[in-house]
Amino acid sequence: MHIIDRRLNPGGKSLANRQRFLRRAKAAVRQAVRESSEGRGIKEIDKGGEVTIPGGSISEPRFQRSSSGGRRQAVLPGNKKFVPGDTLPKDQSGGGSGSEGSLDGEGEDAFSFVLSQQEYLDIFFEDLELPNLAKRALAVTESHSLQRAGYSVSGSPANLAVGRTMRNSLSRRFALRRPKQEDIARLEEEIRRLTEAGEQPETVAALQAELDAMLIRLRRVSYIDPIDLRYRRFQPVPKPVSQAVMFCLMDTSASMTEHMKDLAKRFFALLYLFLKRRYQRVEVVFIRHTHKADEVDEETFFHSRETGGTVVSSALEKMYQIARERYRLEDWNIYGAQASDGDNAPSDSEPCAALLRDSILPLCQYFAYIEVGRDEERSFGFMPHQTELWRTYERAEAGERLAMCKVTRRTDIYPVFRKLFERRHEGAEAP
Repeated sequence: MHIIDRRLNPGGKSLANRQRFLRRAKAAVRQAVRESSEGRGIKEIDKGGEVTIPGGSISEPRFQRSSSGGRRQAVLPGNKKFVPGDTLPKDQSGGGSGSEGSLDGEGEDAFSFVLSQQEYLDIFFEDLELPNLAKRALAVTESHSLQRAGYSVSGSPANLAVGRTMRNSLSRRFALRRPKQEDIARLEEEIRRLTEAGEQPETVAALQAELDAMLIRLRRVSYIDPIDLRYRRFQPVPKPVSQAVMFCLMDTSASMTEHMKDLAKRFFALLYLFLKRRYQRVEVVFIRHTHKADEVDEETFFHSRETGGTVVSSALEKMYQIARERYRLEDWNIYGAQASDGDNAPSDSEPCAALLRDSILPLCQYFAYIEVGRDEERSFGFMPHQTELWRTYERAEAGERLAMCKVTRRTDIYPVFRKLFERRHEGAEAP
């Protein structure tokens, strides 16, 4: 049996094949995309790039002969010894069934290909949404849109303003007294009638002279002249864009290990990338704290360590101060993300809960708190007791704008993120 594809290659066939491949290998591609986000900076995670999936994920369906039944004949390349009807001896070398490796060691166990930025983001954030998503008044004007700006005497034929052009033509023809077709037709009919009757030759001559003058004026005054043409003109005007600010708060005291900071970085990176999907402009503010809080850059935020106690309210106060000074509530969508090991001074519990309930949450669209722990704590059951900060936030009666989760391993980050931002039905409660 032979199957011959005689279809003409349609335009965009490569795109269709690519999309079909992504659908078939979706699970493997999704896992590869999640793993590829490791090691990227917060503002670099939204780039596409090369991903690698197992080679078994790219096999395509195909037609083949049944392994049982039927009669088959085949001509094998390189055969100089056997003819049809011969019995082939059994291979005594074992046919590669042993455990020894090959001499050249070559093989292909994985398949690498490049995802565009849009494909990367579509796979990374499918089935997610921002709770309480609202785009407030928009102040920053970084993009532009085209807007009608009158008419011009030159332009593209596609932008020809027919109505304005005909109005100019009518005004010009009226001012130059261009003869009307019905007047010419009436004069021609009068000349024909008098000529056929053979009467009033002087009148016929006068009418003919008048007709000749009208025809000359008709040729000189065109119906539409290039001076009549008008084209619709467009000019770029500033277009407001949606904007959001993301506050990253983290405890940088000695109790926060590099493992904990790495967990926090991965969560912050996911949140930043998710906000970039929903808003055209996103700013990031990094606030680190021990017993006092400071605004720092990303490098200092993740890689510096300080000594001192832990006072979480200092970070909340710093966030509130910056938001009030630089980000008007009417112009910005404010999101907060906090990472901590849960330590906090007992005397700071009530001020912290009051700040969160009365100052921070009224500003925020959403505030996510993740409590990070050591990887080895998993074997004992993560955090057998609730930490001071966890209990404080639970007592704050924050409502649906606050989400809290605990993580100990890198593999927990994405499931926790999906839990915080999963698409919920109307009326469903936040985690």
